Amino acid sequence: MRLRRRRRLLRCLRKGRELSKVHDNTSAIKPGDVLLVSTIRNEKIRLPYFLKYYREMGIDHFLLVDNDSSDGTLEYLAGQSDISVWHTRHNYRRATHGVDWMNYLKRSYAHGHWTLVVDPDEFFIYPFCDTRPIQALTDWLEGSSIRSFGAMLVDVYPKGKLGDVPYQPGQDPLEIAQWFDSGNYSITKNPTYGNLWIQGGPRSRVFFADRPKKAPALNKIPLVKWHRKYAYVSSTHTLLPRGLNQVYEEWGGEKASGALLHTKFLDTFSAKAKEEVQRNQHYANSAEYHAYEKARQDLPDMWCKWSERYINWRQLEILGLMSKGNWA
Repeated sequence: MRLRRRRRLLRCLRKGRELSKVHDNTSAIKPGDVLLVSTIRNEKIRLPYFLKYYREMGIDHFLLVDNDSSDGTLEYLAGQSDISVWHTRHNYRRATHGVDWMNYLKRSYAHGHWTLVVDPDEFFIYPFCDTRPIQALTDWLEGSSIRSFGAMLVDVYPKGKLGDVPYQPGQDPLEIAQWFDSGNYSITKNPTYGNLWIQGGPRSRVFFADRPKKAPALNKIPLVKWHRKYAYVSSTHTLLPRGLNQVYEEWGGEKASGALLHTKFLDTFSAKAKEEVQRNQHYANSAEYHAYEKARQDLPDMWCKWSERYINWRQLEILGLMSKGNWA
């Protein structure tokens, strides 16, 4: 495992050469700031609400990799003092689907900081997030000697076909995608890295009904007190050192955990799926996007009679999809 981690760190240093600084405001990062890291491509329509949401949560600085957007993303991000942006035209898949680029940024700028890694369509939910900023969570984790915080990806979707309601820039996507699956999940333990492996939900039943074992993983570890010797291995599913993956209790009880509301399924989904199939730069030769593309012409209605409307984090805790643990 140490050798694997060294290889990951060497790889991120090499891949870091593929990044060019566009807007560098990292000198404004202060000790104790909570950082957010993300790789983006043609997400300008989502960025206004994404940035608003995380600023209100308490994120102090954004470290963003733009993978050659053509929709004006770089121009939109210019001049925002809490954002630093790097640009690359290099292959996303060959950078371990952006993981190498983000590992490089975290190694360079996030050492000693609590750091959240999310996609532009993911919205982090944690216990008491409606009344407490993210610094309250990181302070509690720090005081409890916890270095990493897990979250289950919860796909949200509209009632009706995905193209029925157009998404507008700056809009809260949960105004459209209000529903989720309260059950229909399976969980196993990865024997190599010790992390949990969760599958199921609407993507499994709609796009992978005939091969549920191929459905996307829903387990993530998005929030970590970063050290320059740490490295993500596969998206935010897996970390090294391996102990960072222990975000659950094995022998009874519950550790605090959160959720990531995944708002992929808006009217923008169809064009995005088509683009990513053509680029073929996602995991397993973009198998997930090929499944989406196969169903794309029908723009499926993902709602079913077991769908539940999202209310708040307490609802997710009652359903067992997240936990406040012993954080009161």
